[in-house]
Formats: sequence, structure tokens, C-alpha cells
Amino acid sequence: MIANFTGMRSFLILGFPGLSPKYYGPVSALLFFFYLAIAIGNIFILTFVVQVKSLQKPTYLVFCHLALNDLTFGTLTLPKIISKYWFGDSIISFYGCFTQMFFVHYLGSVTSFILLVMALDRFIAICIPLRYPVLITNNNISVLCGFAWFIPLPLMLTTVIHALTLPFCKSNVIAQCYCDHISITSQACGENVKIVQVTGLCMAMFCLLLPLAFILFSYISIFVVILKMSNSAGRRKTSSTCTPQIFITCLFYLPRCFVYVANTVGFSFSLDVRILLILLYSLFPAAVNPIIYCFKTQDIKQTLIKKMKTTRIGIEIKLSFL
Repeated sequence: MIANFTGMRSFLILGFPGLSPKYYGPVSALLFFFYLAIAIGNIFILTFVVQVKSLQKPTYLVFCHLALNDLTFGTLTLPKIISKYWFGDSIISFYGCFTQMFFVHYLGSVTSFILLVMALDRFIAICIPLRYPVLITNNNISVLCGFAWFIPLPLMLTTVIHALTLPFCKSNVIAQCYCDHISITSQACGENVKIVQVTGLCMAMFCLLLPLAFILFSYISIFVVILKMSNSAGRRKTSSTCTPQIFITCLFYLPRCFVYVANTVGFSFSLDVRILLILLYSLFPAAVNPIIYCFKTQDIKQTLIKKMKTTRIGIEIKLSFL
């Protein structure tokens, strides 16, 4: 579908271009269950932490902010591609596509800054533990997470508004499962396209690399402190408190770094593989993070086990009176 005019009214979400129509049903079902996993897992974390007062601590408040971000990201990206393969609805309005693009990049940037707050929490807890009760309070963490939501906002708004100034006179097909900056600007024409693309890349790199630099510094400092501990039990206990955060951070950053490095060194992927990789590194962490919280965080795991035992005992007591 070609639009030889600048007043483009809609875009066509391509999804996986090499996918045979006979697989549309299974793919839409798989994406639907993937979305259910994201929604159920992150809603569970949010409600669980809110209801259990013993978990209303700084570390778990950060988890809640990340869960809210993951839930929002999945809700704004997956339903459209599901409807494409389930109902054949591939059309997204012009401004709807730009709105989705804003949230895709904004929420990804927010995740990066929330991971920075998460690393700061562990850095202070392990490297300067005596200052932890003073520096890391619920109020301070709420303020820091508020900054994590606010800092990328003007940057991503600027990126979207900048892209809106371009005339669009190429194909209106988005070669992706959702609208993103590269896919949209590649359909624009004019001498300013390259400037808009480079500006968008710089904004994205700022929101990714600046937090990553501090995250790396934090975890390297933590590992140095852990290695200096003489007590092996203390080393294991201290490192276990960082395990969930490290897993979550690696899930977010490593696939992105792999794709960027592969592109830099000239290793090319087919279009379907590239789209699949982007979809996985964007959405897979949102589905897996709640599992990491539950199985790698001792307080949440112990609280869950305690509640399950209490529920089982309550059921047994009720059955005994029947």
C-alpha cells in the first residue's frame, strides 16, 4: 500500500512478513497468552505488595513501579498485533501510531531509570549500609521513582514532535509489530529525515547508556565489597539480595546490547528474526520479571509460602466441619 502524498491518514502494521496465514491463529493465541502472563503477573505483584504491609519497603516499591511500567507497556503494544492476526485488523491511525511510538520509547526509557534506582538501592544497602536507613526511605524512593517517570517525558515528547514535522510520502507499512521511531521515520521523505533519526537515536542512547553506566558502577562496587568479605555465609547472603535485580537488569540490557553490537559489526538478521528479537527483548522481561520477584526474593517467597499454608489450613478446617 503506497501513499504518494504527505497527508498520510493511517499506517499498516506488518507484523511478521514471512508468516504464512495458516499460522495466524496459533500466533495470535500465543501472543494473547503472553499478554495474559504479563497482565496477571504484574497485577499480582502490585496487589500483593499493596496488601502485605511487611513488603511495603523501598526495594518492593521499586518493584511495583517496574511492574506498573511493564503492565502498561504490554497493554499498549500487544493488543494491536494480536488483533492483526486474530481479526485481520492491521490498520492503525496516523496519530494513533505516533501515540504508540511515544509510549514504546517513553516506557522503555522509564524502565532504564527505574533499574538505575534499583541499583542505587542495592549499592547503598551493601556499600554504605549504615547510611541505608537514612538515605533509602519509602518517601525518598517514591521521589526517585517519580524522577524516573519524569526525566524521559520531555525527551520522548521532543522526539515524537520532531518526527511529526516530517512529510510522509513513502510506504505506509510499518515493518514491525508496533510503531517505533525507526519504522515510522523510515517512511518519511525530505532532507531532514536523517537529522530526525539521529536526534531520536541520541535521545534513546542517553536514556539507556546514562543509567547503564551507573548500574555497572554500582554492581561492580557491590561485587568488590562482597569479595572482600571473609565470611562465606555472609557473601552468599549479601549476593542473594542482589540476584533479582541483576537478573532483571540483564534481561533488559543484554538483548538490546547484542542487537546494537551485531548491527554495528555488520551482522545482519532477516526481517522476521529482527522483529522477533525486538519483540522478545521488549516484552519478555515484562512477563518474566514477576516470576523473578516471587522465586528470587526471599521476603516475597516466604510471604507467599506462609499465605499458601494459612489458606490450606483454613480450607482443611472448613472441610472438617462439613
